[in-house]
Amino acid sequence: MTPDIEAWQSWHPAVVAERLAGVATPWYVAGGWAVDLHLGRTTREHEDLEIGVPRERFAEVAGRFPELAFYVAGSGRVVPATPDALDAEYQTWALDAAAELWRFDVMREPHDGDTWVSRRHASLRRPYTSIVCLSRDGIPYLSPEVVLLFKAKHRRPKDEADHALLAPVLTEAQRAWLDAALDLVHPGHAWRG
Repeated sequence: MTPDIEAWQSWHPAVVAERLAGVATPWYVAGGWAVDLHLGRTTREHEDLEIGVPRERFAEVAGRFPELAFYVAGSGRVVPATPDALDAEYQTWALDAAAELWRFDVMREPHDGDTWVSRRHASLRRPYTSIVCLSRDGIPYLSPEVVLLFKAKHRRPKDEADHALLAPVLTEAQRAWLDAALDLVHPGHAWRG
């Protein structure tokens, strides 16, 4: 039986960070929670928790959560995380079967060794050391310019709100990277510059 795809009660990033303490795989909190971790405050309620990991190193992260069942999400459905399903999509949801609730979403991202590769445009590559920041509490999160690149695709109200919060605090280098990335992925995007 496939769990209800709307049954989300996500964990706080600190819970995942505690469970992943000491893991050798680079990982980071992404999405709206990354905005809050960067700003050092909660700016809105979060429907889910997304983390990113190198695609081929997912098993090391999943192994830290033996009580959870992992499902592959994509094309409007969730299916058990079989090898074929894992090859077909990049999103993996973690299910707390006892509570029948989704706890977090793992984005299994392309990489080349210790270099992150954007799934939006393979020419966008950066060492994990340059895209993973640490919050005041030591929680790894995705750097704000990369968060905004992913949020630029949909421009939902929450994405626009996150852009309004992050754009003024980007460094000159972060702004330049985002502008160049938007030119590649979303030419003419309103967030450029």
